[in-house]
Amino acid sequence: MEPVTTPSAPALPYGSWPSPVSAAEVSAASPRIEGARYVAAERWWGESVPDEGGRTTIRRMTASGVVEDVIAAPWSARSRVHEYGGGSWTASDDGVLFFVEKADQRVWRVDPGTDPRPLTPVAGDTRFGGLTLQQGRLLAIRETHDRTPVPQREIVEIPTTVIAEEFLTITALVGGSDFVAQPALSPDGSHLAWIAWNHPNMPWDRAELRVGRLEEGVVAEWAGVAGGDSSPLQPVWTDTDEIVYADDPTGRWNLWRARLVAEAGGSGLAFAREPIAPADADTGGPLWVLGPRWFAELGDGRIVSVRTNGADELVLVASDGIERLTVDAVTRMSIEDCRGSRALLTGAGPDGAGLWDVDVDRPERAELLVGGATPWGAKWMPRARAITVPGPRGPVHAFDYPPTNPLAAAPEADRPPYVVFVHGGPTDHVGGAASGKIAYFTSRGIGVLDVNYGGSSGYGRAYRERLLGQWGVVDVEDVVAAARGLAEAGAADPARIAIAGGSAGGWTVLCALTRSDAFAAGISRYGVADLRRLAEDTHDFEARYLDAMVGPLPEAEALYIERSPLSHLDRLRTPLLIEQGLDDLVVPPSQSEAVRDALAANGVAHAYLAFEGEGHGFRRADTLTRTLEAELAFLGQVLGFDTPGVAPIDLA
Repeated sequence: MEPVTTPSAPALPYGSWPSPVSAAEVSAASPRIEGARYVAAERWWGESVPDEGGRTTIRRMTASGVVEDVIAAPWSARSRVHEYGGGSWTASDDGVLFFVEKADQRVWRVDPGTDPRPLTPVAGDTRFGGLTLQQGRLLAIRETHDRTPVPQREIVEIPTTVIAEEFLTITALVGGSDFVAQPALSPDGSHLAWIAWNHPNMPWDRAELRVGRLEEGVVAEWAGVAGGDSSPLQPVWTDTDEIVYADDPTGRWNLWRARLVAEAGGSGLAFAREPIAPADADTGGPLWVLGPRWFAELGDGRIVSVRTNGADELVLVASDGIERLTVDAVTRMSIEDCRGSRALLTGAGPDGAGLWDVDVDRPERAELLVGGATPWGAKWMPRARAITVPGPRGPVHAFDYPPTNPLAAAPEADRPPYVVFVHGGPTDHVGGAASGKIAYFTSRGIGVLDVNYGGSSGYGRAYRERLLGQWGVVDVEDVVAAARGLAEAGAADPARIAIAGGSAGGWTVLCALTRSDAFAAGISRYGVADLRRLAEDTHDFEARYLDAMVGPLPEAEALYIERSPLSHLDRLRTPLLIEQGLDDLVVPPSQSEAVRDALAANGVAHAYLAFEGEGHGFRRADTLTRTLEAELAFLGQVLGFDTPGVAPIDLA
């Protein structure tokens, strides 16, 4: 794709174009939405506030359109169940908020016009998440860290009141597996459905949809409805004896229906299953956090759902067929809540991330509640081009964002520098929508290639499982193939291609720089450098992730050593910028510090930026601004272009 410029504009070197897209604006422009709900005549949502230390507030839009905070600083709704959290709040239709406070992980209640009151006592390292109100009952996932050597997880019911300053008893409904998620109570309150899985599986590898019969409010017996060899998700009761859920026994997450039937002899639980509207696309995704919803039943029984095949689309499933709905969002879609024919939809579109209120019968009239646009305007946002290049193990999918600036051009014979973005996970996915961060680079004449390497979700199980046993090999092969394919097509300067990624993406950055010569610079954000150290240090949710991605320990220890970038830093001769949160419990600072020390010993140009108060993923406005400016300065110094308005970075 050719750069998007104005032909009459003065020619300036790529990377040095003047741009109105500032790092400070980028840090505030695209809100992180943390769930949304219809509450009476209002719309409520969770939103991160970078200027307030990255806290998550709950906001409400009144019937008159006024936006107000339901909880004021320093309150912050954020769960740490599985470390990644999700489902940190819910609300009743009469305006009572229930949320997990980040600081103590207790559940709190906020009545209209009052201060928060705790519903759960202080009890060691106990965390709650996945909050839902169902039939007036507050359900949650409880994760307890101080009773046994490994955390224990249960689905619990939390009393919604405190009587005479005494906490009422929290009722454990069911446990019995390493992990539980997405509890769903039947309309008559007689059955509970939920998702369960055990180590060494991740929920997108193998999980089980279970349904239990409730006696005196707890599960007396249960049966597996789906899964075992597949990965069911998000059970939703559509009747007292019927569940709709997502599952991928065919290799794609599609919708299924299960009906409760009488087993021979009239005892036990048995279900009859059938697919709903099969498609070569995914309605579902990796269950990294407890909150996302890929489908919902509308008031008249139709189902609105997300389908992903590279990019997302919104579809309406009815008895007479499937209808595609045109909405602004094209990736990261989640259907947060439904009422009648309306749905609250979060996602990202070509002009930014946002929250929309969509009437599925009139999607063209969708109301944008928050986000969805940028301060600098749509003309500065690059349009994605989906590309596929051949890789050693099969096709590699990516999205190309060329330099885009309506007021600048480059010398005709020049080719732009590029940054290859590598997402984390590694079982994650990027779609075809530019972020403010992408625009920060493309508006200055630096292209961005966002790669969904083998192992990414959004293309089916076979593509996802390409990475099994091959982490550090397939991901590296694929990002190298994507970068070289772009250069061979004449879209990028092959001598000025950098690579950047965080967490698992940082791992791929480090592996690529020690195993190939495809990149002229690297940026690693809290990247994994030592697999053995990761296996020792990481949290329980991912404690066995490496069994599938590399191999089980101790049998595969030699492979862990051979794959780890720290074992091959003598090969690392590429300048590197390292960014690390000092409160990171997923990838502790010790890993980034080891890379820094090795670079210093080898005399390789580098910079190390460490941030107090940041964990795994940066949230604070000052951190986001600092890292973005540092990355631009670093690229300019290494790739050879000026960065007007951004000071140089000190390279050791």
